Amino acid sequence: MTTSQASPSMRPTGTAARARSQARFETHTLLANGEQLVVSIVLPAMALVAMALTTSPSLGAGRRIDLVMPGVLALAIVSTAFTGQAIATGFDRRYGVLRLFGVTPLGRSGLLAGKAAAVLVVVVVQTIILAIIGLAMGWNPDVTGIALAIVFALLGCWAWVALALLLAGALRAEAVLAVANLIWVLLAAVGGLLFPTDRMPSGVADVVRLLPSGALGDGLRAALTDHDGRLLLPLVVLVAWGCVATVLTARTFKWSD
Repeated sequence: MTTSQASPSMRPTGTAARARSQARFETHTLLANGEQLVVSIVLPAMALVAMALTTSPSLGAGRRIDLVMPGVLALAIVSTAFTGQAIATGFDRRYGVLRLFGVTPLGRSGLLAGKAAAVLVVVVVQTIILAIIGLAMGWNPDVTGIALAIVFALLGCWAWVALALLLAGALRAEAVLAVANLIWVLLAAVGGLLFPTDRMPSGVADVVRLLPSGALGDGLRAALTDHDGRLLLPLVVLVAWGCVATVLTARTFKWSD
């Protein structure tokens, strides 16, 4: 039988199809991981409820739920794109999974594309769940800023996935687990995700605004509340972090221990 006569099941699978298949596998892995679900959905949901029902710390002028919700969405993005992806990739590298996939027809580019697509799918799922909870609690986002919020979410995913791969490619899996969780805790507490930078002391705020966490939190808050011109700096900061982290990852990432 000639190549042109080969059945569809015998024809080589295209790069895009292989990447989609890998994305489905990565998505299932993330959603089936109990620990990942706790970090990506349960903890942000708990933070949403706790902060919305309390009055301290002060988040500034405006309805509290409207100020809490963007920060929780930012926290959820970091949970999935950075913490979850860094840990998963670190252990994949330790057990030789990355090396194995790198020499298959999927290739390294297909593997990375699959991981990125899986992150986007999980972020969409967790955003829907958190948005439903927020709306039930009275969240009233500025609908004219939703498109801007999507831009910031995509930039945040890019920057944080790149940082996750940078960390996972530089340290051993056990170190990645410890460092990624520690960074998550620090960013949630003082990284500008849940707590607006304009409520921080001026010196601290100036530093936090230049972090990808502060840029993502401030960007989503500005987009979903009043987007009154506080968008440019967060936008530039996220793009800069994404570019730098991507270049460094491409140069330093190790596919096996």
